[in-house]
Amino acid sequence: MSSELTHFQDGRPRMVDVSDKAVTQREASAEGWVRLPPEARAALEAGRTPKGDPLVVAQLAGIQGAKRTAELVLLCHPLPISGSRVELSLEPGGVRIVATVRTTGQTGVEMEALTAVSVAALNLYDMLKAVSKAVEIDGIRLLSKSGGKSGNYQAAE
Repeated sequence: MSSELTHFQDGRPRMVDVSDKAVTQREASAEGWVRLPPEARAALEAGRTPKGDPLVVAQLAGIQGAKRTAELVLLCHPLPISGSRVELSLEPGGVRIVATVRTTGQTGVEMEALTAVSVAALNLYDMLKAVSKAVEIDGIRLLSKSGGKSGNYQAAE
């Protein structure tokens, strides 16, 4: 690993120049959890949430979050995203959010996948906070990435 800071040059921040990098197919998946107290889980399962369907809103927000990552993460490149999928599932531990983002380009989409999960989780919290303020966002992490010079990555289970 190089000791040179890639996002700083002469002590000043910069966006890394990727113009010499190869264009490859790239994909990244990330996950996160929204932990539900009993009253929030009951309301979600019964479809009795005062603001509408939290899962649909969170799914759409996650897709939008992937598309807007470069506006939120300061040194990210704006990317032509070729696909973004956000899936939410009600599980014993709460709501699991998994986002997968694809592009063909010169830099990866890990930040887009992580942003999609984060924005989906924030919107889920917003939709459920009228039921309970004790909803928690937890465990946001990269699950996998493929493509590019650094190769593939798969998180441990």
